[in-house]
Amino acid sequence: MSHRPRKRFGQHFLHDPRVVAGILRAMDPRPGQTVVEIGPGLGALTLPLLERLGELHVVELDRDLVPALEARAEGRGRLHVHQADATRFDFVALAPPGGRIRVVGNLPYNVSTPLLFHLLEQLAAIEDMHLMLQKEVVQRMAAAPGGKDYGRLSVMVQWRCAVEPLFHVGPGAFRPPPKVTSTVVRLVPHPHPPFEVRDPALFARVVAVAFSQRRKTLRNALAALAPPERIAAAGLDPGERPERVPPEGFARLANLLAEDAGPGAQKRERTPR
Repeated sequence: MSHRPRKRFGQHFLHDPRVVAGILRAMDPRPGQTVVEIGPGLGALTLPLLERLGELHVVELDRDLVPALEARAEGRGRLHVHQADATRFDFVALAPPGGRIRVVGNLPYNVSTPLLFHLLEQLAAIEDMHLMLQKEVVQRMAAAPGGKDYGRLSVMVQWRCAVEPLFHVGPGAFRPPPKVTSTVVRLVPHPHPPFEVRDPALFARVVAVAFSQRRKTLRNALAALAPPERIAAAGLDPGERPERVPPEGFARLANLLAEDAGPGAQKRERTPR
């Protein structure tokens, strides 16, 4: 029985074998690696991955998809299905002792940003990620300062990962076709951070607040967090807009504010998504 895609899960099932082959070429999965696929859907990528690896973990929210997926995987290798919400899933738990996982998936558009932030929190256990996302989301992830695509997502992703857009995927590769173009992107965690962040929670808060009103100047957008003289002390122009500040500029300001708060400062609340 065919499965009808569900809007509430943001389902667009990949069916184009050329796209699957492109992802496999980019990723080059090898037996012995621990690979986790997010959103396997009907198994277009799952089955060739399983045949290459011999063993595969998948995280699927829609429980109605699981029996058919397990049936299709029969005899192809060991498929471990985790029926769960990927935005809350503990990916770290799947990492082998002393090793890391590789993540791949066609991410549902409706949860792509929160899911990306969730994955960023678990990077210690992740070797790399090959993800298919809405083209505009990848543009924001890879954007340089100064343009309209540059924002909170750009800063937070580039702090933690090297971002490499690989290729675009048209709507016809999916059923039903989405109204947008997709892009496959490679994310590789930095072995060493490109700049120092002393207090990650404060850094995240500074970035989130700055871009919550991106048309305002730093002086106005960050008024509740930093007076203009501290912004200037971090080497930034208080009259500049957030979209023109490079990631390391936000880090300098956050480090300065962390220094001002001192070691006795109360633990800060996590930045809401």
